[in-house]
Amino acid sequence: MKKCLIAAAFSLLAVFVGAVQASEIKTVYHINEGLEQAANGLRNIRNHLDADPSAKIVVVTHSKGIDFLLDGAKDKNGNPFDVTVQALKDRKVEFRVCRNTLSSRKIAEGTVIPEAKIVPSGVAEIARLQAKEGFVYLRP
Repeated sequence: MKKCLIAAAFSLLAVFVGAVQASEIKTVYHINEGLEQAANGLRNIRNHLDADPSAKIVVVTHSKGIDFLLDGAKDKNGNPFDVTVQALKDRKVEFRVCRNTLSSRKIAEGTVIPEAKIVPSGVAEIARLQAKEGFVYLRP
């Protein structure tokens, strides 16, 4: 009887470990410091997806972090951010921009590139993703 219970416990453990390994890892990347942090974050995300193509990644921006998601934004070498953003969007990465930041900085919503979605609050979105959807938090 004892051997049967131990075998059953190991079987259940194997099923649980298999389920955890098979599930996607959900990560929220927090960008709020500007173009340099955004460039670093986008590079981190490419590397992340190269290592784990099944990862679900959401990038949430607020404050100066929204700047790379505005029309015409370029990195320090003059490369447009929208090309990199589109390539990551093609890999199922989602981009979110804080409406509070747009309002406080008096930036028109129409200047946000179409690859990004506007959310009411960047910090509230990060909290929601962590608390209600089980996302892990990364800040490049």
